[in-house]
Amino acid sequence: MKYCSKCKRLHNDEETVCKNCKAQLKTITDENTPVYLLTASGFELQRVKAALEDSTVPCDATIKKCMENKYSKSIKAYTGYDDLTYDVYVPYSAYEKAFDTCVGIGAIKLEGEEILDEDVEYTENDGETLDEQFEKMTGAKRTTVRVVSALLLLLIVAGVVFGTDAIMNFIKEFFG
Repeated sequence: MKYCSKCKRLHNDEETVCKNCKAQLKTITDENTPVYLLTASGFELQRVKAALEDSTVPCDATIKKCMENKYSKSIKAYTGYDDLTYDVYVPYSAYEKAFDTCVGIGAIKLEGEEILDEDVEYTENDGETLDEQFEKMTGAKRTTVRVVSALLLLLIVAGVVFGTDAIMNFIKEFFG
């Protein structure tokens, strides 16, 4: 098996140049050579790392270098949300196990594979947005949707107000 020393992607022995970055390929001599597994971000990255950890596969994730990530480090510091994209690497000796694990959790989709729930019936909405669907409703149905939405909003606000009041009374009784 050969790999690209620049982007760490695996290639067949017959290939001499990386399809991704056009660098010369090298033969893998060390079983611990880090190789590219997948690219992920946010929750998906955490899910992949947890699945690999459960499978006892060591992994490392590095920030993918691209222009859109120029200011993302400062955004993470400000918001606390990590919107960066990471490349995940695993040792060559654990690549097959890591690949199978990621296929098992749906992080890697095999070519030609469709992931559908058998019990769920899928319907097409002909590309309509929710606003367009709302506009197609009759006047009575639209009014009903608006009234129900308003009532739900009022229930949520009342729950927050009365819940906060109940918690404050509990705290006063506990400490007072």
